[in-house]
Amino acid sequence: MPRKRKDDVVVESSPFLNLSEVDPDNPKTCRGNFLTFDIDWADDLVIEDTIDLVEKADVNATWFVTHKTPLLDRLRENPKFELGLHPNFNNLLAGDSQNGSSVKEVIQRLKDYVPEARCLRSHSLCTSTKVLQLMPELGLTHESNLYIPPESTMELQPFRIWNGVVRVPHGFEDDLFLLSAETKSAGFKNHMKMFLQHGGARVFDFHPIHAYLNTENIARYEETRSIHKSPHELIYQRYDGEGIRDALKTLMKLG
Repeated sequence: MPRKRKDDVVVESSPFLNLSEVDPDNPKTCRGNFLTFDIDWADDLVIEDTIDLVEKADVNATWFVTHKTPLLDRLRENPKFELGLHPNFNNLLAGDSQNGSSVKEVIQRLKDYVPEARCLRSHSLCTSTKVLQLMPELGLTHESNLYIPPESTMELQPFRIWNGVVRVPHGFEDDLFLLSAETKSAGFKNHMKMFLQHGGARVFDFHPIHAYLNTENIARYEETRSIHKSPHELIYQRYDGEGIRDALKTLMKLG
């Protein structure tokens, strides 16, 4: 049976929700699993590899976009996917205006590529009152910059702030997980299983580069930086043990 567009019917077959569906006034939308990706300027073949994995699992996902790529059209064609913005304010903070001379300009440049975007998560999780205040003006309704690690044992709950923007905390981020000896000691697959037992909003954040490499530690990522844009060479550096790719596949299977 062909899949229908989101505008035609609410897709209910996936165990995952998209971030823009969260409504703090409707508790049912604030509990469950949310799969998100920060594409982080990855090569198209690297991003496409992750898209293939997610489409095979046939689950919902929110993709935070960093740049213009032909793959945006492919992502738009899947009714279970939504596109969000992943602005990079790091250059602006360093006094470099090459990515935009103001917070608004940095966001607007991305919004021009993804005019339908409603969700925002900044690169490096950089945010401020100014960013949050600008969001409604730019048609953005949901933000996911708050990272609260599983070690906190908190049940994560989305909430609405003064201007109506909904903030949706995330409790798993692959690169930060790789830096955490406490969580990694549980094993990649087991960690997914444990986090899925938490209540509230279980928001997962992955990066295609780590899925492609099946990264098991930050050293593998750092040591391969020079070939991150050469996927045919990079594939030979994929870890053959338990890594982030395995964690993602386990999540989509069990979620």
